[in-house]
Amino acid sequence: MKNTEVADDDDVTDDRAGAGSRIGPILRSRTALAVLFIALGFGLWLLAGAPEVPAKQLLSLTVWGVMLGGVLALGSIGLTLVYGVLQFPNFSHGALITLGAYIAYAVIGLLPPGSELGPFSFGWEFLLALFIAMPLVGVVALAVDRLIYRRLRNQRAGLVLFAMASLGMAFFLRSCVYMIWGPDFHFYYQGRSNPAMELPLGVRVQADQLFIVALAMALVVAVYLLLTKTRMGKAMRATADNPELAQVRGINTEHVIALTWILSGALAAAAGVMYGLTSQLRPEMGFWLLLPIFAGTIMGGIGNPFGALVGAMIIGIVTQVTAAFISPAYGPAVAFILMVVTLVIRPQGLFGGSA
Repeated sequence: MKNTEVADDDDVTDDRAGAGSRIGPILRSRTALAVLFIALGFGLWLLAGAPEVPAKQLLSLTVWGVMLGGVLALGSIGLTLVYGVLQFPNFSHGALITLGAYIAYAVIGLLPPGSELGPFSFGWEFLLALFIAMPLVGVVALAVDRLIYRRLRNQRAGLVLFAMASLGMAFFLRSCVYMIWGPDFHFYYQGRSNPAMELPLGVRVQADQLFIVALAMALVVAVYLLLTKTRMGKAMRATADNPELAQVRGINTEHVIALTWILSGALAAAAGVMYGLTSQLRPEMGFWLLLPIFAGTIMGGIGNPFGALVGAMIIGIVTQVTAAFISPAYGPAVAFILMVVTLVIRPQGLFGGSA
């Protein structure tokens, strides 16, 4: 009789263990994480509606969140490209964002001011400054790789040395910004009006914000086409998957690494210029964007450009909507909390692999 009871207890324990082994993967799945984020979004809307925030304001904040998400997406994609190919977190990425914004500011100061382009607050000189800053920052990123990171690669240095070197370069580049432009705030257009536009459902946004969203999406699509439709993009993906095998197959991995740095720097510059268009320029702007960018990259899946886009959009929208009921200064904390939740539930992110 006792043996029968022991056998029954073992069966119950096995059933519980089996149920736990089945439930665990479900809770850590991509679907569960997506459902959690959707529920979080609805919860934020309910919290924002509690202090009698008008629905029009919530819609406007959501649109502004999409704009911020577009800026963060450019930074996240550049960051995830470097990680995918070189396998280390580039902490100097925020400094590249700042450098891009300030280079555009310098170019605008050298050019004769033009009249506004349609409903926007900027003229042709801003567009020219944007497309000058992008390749210049790409060259700076490549120069940093040639001076620092390639030497570490040749010495087969560990991940910690790469991370510390990138952190040192972040301080160095930010110090250069301080020495050249000073610690004061700057604006691309001091005192120029930027009226809001009335969209359907009573949403009020600025024309510059719509331009930022459109340009960010265009650059994201261009990167997607580069990675999926071109020979170089396929070489970049092959190098990210297995650099040794890619080299054996005849792919010049150093050339791929160089292109990765140029592309990452150019996207960082675009993010900095577009962020500076809607706010003031300050030497710490890239540093404050670095945490949301890392959060979006981790949420989407490190090394996955599409995941970086989705994660950045989630971070941007949540950060803006929470401003309806808490201080905007807590935006980085919201990004940090979402990143921690992702790491606990699904460490590889929404679109990461099974590793």
